[in-house]
Amino acid sequence: MRNLFALLFFSSIFFCFGQHQDKVDFIKGDIYVSPVPLAKEIKGGVVYRFNVLQNVDSVFLDAKNMTFSKVELDGEKTNFIQTEHTISIHKKFKKGQSHKLVIEYLAKPKQTVYFLGWEDDIDGNEQVWTQGQGKYTSHWLPSFDDMNEKVVFDLAVQASKKYNVMANGKLVLIPLESDDNPVWLFNMEKPMSSYLLAFAIGNYSKQELVSSSGIPIENYYYAQDSTRVEPTYRYTKQIFDFLEEEIGVPYPWKNYKQIPVRDFLYAGMENTGATIFSDGYVIDSTAFVDKNYVNVNAHELAHQWFGNLVTEKDGNHHWLHEGFATYYAYLAEKEIFGEDHFYWKLFSTAKDLYKISQEGQGQALIDPKASSATFYEKGAWALVLLKEEVGQRAFKKGVSAYLNKHQYKNVTINDFFTEIEAASGQKLDVFRTKWLYSKEFPREDVETFLKTNNPSIRKFSEIKDDQLDLKKWLNAKYPVEFKGALIDEFEKEILAQGLTPLLIKDSNLKIRQKGIQLINKVAITDQEIVEKLLYDESYITQELVLYKLWSSFPESQKAYLDATKGVIGLPNKNVRLLWLLLAVATNGYEGQNTTKYFTELSSYTSPEYGWEIRMSAFQYLREIGFTDEGLNNLIRGTNHHSWQFKKFSRNLADQLLEDEDYKTRIQKLAEKLNKEDSRYMNTKLK
Repeated sequence: MRNLFALLFFSSIFFCFGQHQDKVDFIKGDIYVSPVPLAKEIKGGVVYRFNVLQNVDSVFLDAKNMTFSKVELDGEKTNFIQTEHTISIHKKFKKGQSHKLVIEYLAKPKQTVYFLGWEDDIDGNEQVWTQGQGKYTSHWLPSFDDMNEKVVFDLAVQASKKYNVMANGKLVLIPLESDDNPVWLFNMEKPMSSYLLAFAIGNYSKQELVSSSGIPIENYYYAQDSTRVEPTYRYTKQIFDFLEEEIGVPYPWKNYKQIPVRDFLYAGMENTGATIFSDGYVIDSTAFVDKNYVNVNAHELAHQWFGNLVTEKDGNHHWLHEGFATYYAYLAEKEIFGEDHFYWKLFSTAKDLYKISQEGQGQALIDPKASSATFYEKGAWALVLLKEEVGQRAFKKGVSAYLNKHQYKNVTINDFFTEIEAASGQKLDVFRTKWLYSKEFPREDVETFLKTNNPSIRKFSEIKDDQLDLKKWLNAKYPVEFKGALIDEFEKEILAQGLTPLLIKDSNLKIRQKGIQLINKVAITDQEIVEKLLYDESYITQELVLYKLWSSFPESQKAYLDATKGVIGLPNKNVRLLWLLLAVATNGYEGQNTTKYFTELSSYTSPEYGWEIRMSAFQYLREIGFTDEGLNNLIRGTNHHSWQFKKFSRNLADQLLEDEDYKTRIQKLAEKLNKEDSRYMNTKLK
């Protein structure tokens, strides 16, 4: 920990600002960490300064699976008690006193810090990144699982000079080129909950933008993705400027960073001033129409106000985070893509929420155990109707007052409604009962709002099954969202009336895509039309068309494979993976390369690739057979940190174990792996 305390005390010259707690108020935290990737450890140190608000006989920090080499209080070694989850110091702390606590430690995080690419032979794909959502930062830093304790954190990170380091705050100590293991020091001026602390280490370049208000925006990317920067971060400045204006409160932090990482657990995470997100959103221009970053971009940025500037007191108030971020992201999309996009998206979420409610699965927004659909979508709807109830001017005034009054503090739903009621002069008890406390979804209010505000939704609601002239409606001059909803609602009727040729000839890509999705087998009369869609500017359409043409016209399979040979597709390599499967399965197609193509398909199960790529590769290999390499990678996948991929891998492994040949092969392979990699399989094999 070279120059640890010089760095920590250097950062302490910055202004301290803390939030008062009941008995002890931690004000400042100066952190130093030095990850040890091959050992999956964190060497660290932290200097905390705290004030005693009431007489207490101990202070404690949350600290998971750590070894402490130094614990000092006010410059003197002090006794401490350690458990698997905490470190505590028992001493008479008197009201009015201020103290300095110094801790040096070694952490072996079982979660929250992820080390990727360090055990393979591929140079440049190494990453370290954190995900502390909720209460998990204590796996790598003695800190606070309670998000009510807000502290001004400065973070120093030591890493090899071949990598970039990104973290919360402004970089105030620039590493020297001559230093092989430089330290990057980031400064925060305002307090934050420790679950929002984050850092990432890896090989990155960056795009630099500046908002209209002068905030620096740093968009990071892998060097090989330079051509994907524009489509990935498209509209970023527009989103930033829009949210500042719409929310009515200046962006509250020094700068804003966005960092893509491999195998992230979610779409994105709104760490204070530094969003980390899945590199599955790093796209080219063709992929933009299929899967873009715009909504996630806006959602995580909105959290910088709703969740970071003001933070929920506990899970009963989670709506104040996710409902608000979802709502403002929808408004940003409205600004970019237009009103029809906005209202039809609300139409779609309302349809899903009403179905959930009808099935008896509805939940209240004050339920801390509510689903994502409730917190995000129903939460956004509550704000849409609240603004309708009080008016746009009062709504915006109330939101601004709420954020300004409670900035850098913790909040409750009552805090928000107090400001909205003051701004509007209305009592909102009835509204709160209907939208926050009730498990039901207020369908009538929602339908009235949508039909009042969008003519195409109003027209859609007037369509009657017994008066249905689908051809007329599909040819009518209504927004693409109208046609899409019509296709979804009347899929069986479209097929029965033979209208799919009308869809695949449509001028809009999304309608053509829906048309090809409806076709099981391409008719000979539609072959020429569908073949043109192999070159549609959509990787999802290309994937669909390749498979449906290949399966419908065996005599032309080689031609279809030749036409799509160089297409990779989305970040999950959707077209390439399908192409490899079909190339292997097509009799007589480049027979000299069949083994090469099969080997390439199997290679995509490797941990060097993101879990979405691996999952598709596993699914295709299930059809044509696994190599030992593929089975090894599947066994390792059963203990992956991503719950989605872990669940998929375990389900697939369970299926393979039902086959005696696979069971024997898996058993032999598992015996050669370490206990951690083979843990799940050993429980199944007993």
